Amino acid sequence: MGMARELRQRIARRAAQEITRGMVVNLGIGIPTLVADFIPADWRVMFHAEHGVLGTGPSPLKGEEDEHLCNAGGLPVTVVPGASYFDSTMAFGIIRKGLLDVTILGALEVSEKGDLANWIVPGKLVPGMGGAMDLAQGAKRVIVLMSHVNKKGKSKIVKTCTLPLTARNCVDLIITEMAVIEVTVDGLVLQEVMEPYSVDEVVRCTEAPLIISGKLKG
Repeated sequence: MGMARELRQRIARRAAQEITRGMVVNLGIGIPTLVADFIPADWRVMFHAEHGVLGTGPSPLKGEEDEHLCNAGGLPVTVVPGASYFDSTMAFGIIRKGLLDVTILGALEVSEKGDLANWIVPGKLVPGMGGAMDLAQGAKRVIVLMSHVNKKGKSKIVKTCTLPLTARNCVDLIITEMAVIEVTVDGLVLQEVMEPYSVDEVVRCTEAPLIISGKLKG
């Protein structure tokens, strides 16, 4: 397994710990799609996809993909017993009605206030925002999964987002390969440090100021 894939799975595995039995959860494109692979089948978690599925399951085994069944990012998925299908109007109605317990999204930047930028880098061609704006504002809880720094080595957890925003004050929890950080009214609280990193390394790699939790794990 490549190092990049191992880190992605590590982040997804930690994010799965934030999901409990019976939840309705939406998974964004990228690392979030891997979260379904770490949820026990008997938990009856119903994964929602904005193109019109409720009840997607883990990724299928190689060779067992159904060409008619995919997630919102176009990747093959399975379905669990009780799954249902509907049009995108109904899918977005579920989001806007506040019926999603959790949405797990990727990000380009998150600010110390929980502002989210995750859909465009100016000058680069992208297909559009998709459902991210609705998900960020409509879900009961928003969890962001991303690498701690970008390809240039700059922090993606910033004082103020410089990229176009998806939504303001929406992120509740940030999970990276280095740390788990909670967004609170008092600021960003460092709750966990992932091995093999130290508190000092996390602080040094984070542009926004961090409050060290009194119950810090790791």
